[in-house]
Amino acid sequence: MCKAMEDMRNEAAREAALKADKARMIKTARRMLKAGKYTYEDIADVLEISADEVKALDESQSA
Repeated sequence: MCKAMEDMRNEAAREAALKADKARMIKTARRMLKAGKYTYEDIADVLEISADEVKALDESQSA
């Protein structure tokens, strides 16, 4: 039982870390888009995401 609880706690911690990383990535992408100096491809390369994801962020920000 202790092992199962520890595994659940570790999984929850991993999920929280991934969620925080994604939030930071989105914030950074939006700041880069706002600066207007970077292409979708530049941002995608820096953040290691697809240019389509960057475009979607830009479109959701504009809406």
